[in-house]
Amino acid sequence: MWSQGREGLVFALISALSFGLSGALARPLLDSGWSSGTIVTIRIGVGGLALVPLALHDMRGRWSLLRRYAVTIGLYGLFGVVIAQFCFFSAIQTIPVATGMLIEHTAPVVVLLWLWIAHRQRPSPLLGTGVVLCAIGLLFVLEITSGGAGLDVAGVLWATAAMIGAVGYFFISAKPHEDLPPSVLSAAGMIAAAALLGVLGAVGLMPFDVGDGTAHFTGFSIPAWLALLGLALVTVALAYPTGIIAARILGARLASLIALTEVIAATIWAAVLLSEVPSVIQLIGGVLVIAGVVCAKLGEPVTAPDTGMVGGGVVVGAPDIVDTCCEGDRPRDAGTGADDPSCR
Repeated sequence: MWSQGREGLVFALISALSFGLSGALARPLLDSGWSSGTIVTIRIGVGGLALVPLALHDMRGRWSLLRRYAVTIGLYGLFGVVIAQFCFFSAIQTIPVATGMLIEHTAPVVVLLWLWIAHRQRPSPLLGTGVVLCAIGLLFVLEITSGGAGLDVAGVLWATAAMIGAVGYFFISAKPHEDLPPSVLSAAGMIAAAALLGVLGAVGLMPFDVGDGTAHFTGFSIPAWLALLGLALVTVALAYPTGIIAARILGARLASLIALTEVIAATIWAAVLLSEVPSVIQLIGGVLVIAGVVCAKLGEPVTAPDTGMVGGGVVVGAPDIVDTCCEGDRPRDAGTGADDPSCR
């Protein structure tokens, strides 16, 4: 049992480290003239295709799943991929990667706060504490307490839009779909989203710019195609399956809490690759935000009324989110999964 737990922890950390790399890989591409739409389309298109073998294995020839859950897959692609990812990459053009990541990671708290207001449920002390900690932490992260020096309003709004996209996806996927494997939802949703973005770019409704052929990091440069390949294969094709495996081994609640290390990973990657080092006050704010999310998740109701949401969903990365439904703290079925909007 202990050995299995250690294995699950390794998969969870690999997933978080992989997802956390996305912002640091994308920022040099954005700085060199690549548009957010181009980067997201290539990332999810190639990453989605790389997930197809896993999806086919989990689907086991049940092609009717694609037809039966076409609406769910389409909405997942729109909110969880197009809105969340496009807005996140747009945000980090003008604000630090870690700041954008932290703002987006408040999505589970916003979901729980909305359920509290909408259903007039008295919040648990932990949930209330989590909301307060997140609010205070964001003030520190955005350095509003020091007059908002260097605060880019447009970047913050883009990051907030990414968070709203994640929230929308959580609600859309709230109803458990026990026979729809997460890998199928991810692969099909990403491919559909890439097709949508490609059409928008082709007709001129979204900038689809291709920048320089070189991505410049701190102290070194690599070909742009290699950075794009890393975004697709590392931050999608590697991050998603390892996150799903971690959820099945550790259980949804524990895996989702470990997945918060993605924010720490994003901060470290940005510092090493981009020399983006947060200020002391921003680091304090980041700790408060993460603590707030942890408190909120530990204090969430076991079952949210009228939504089909089961407490303890698992996050496998921002802005890409795949959750597995669970009974208590264990996945419902080792071969299937459904989404739980109580997490990021």
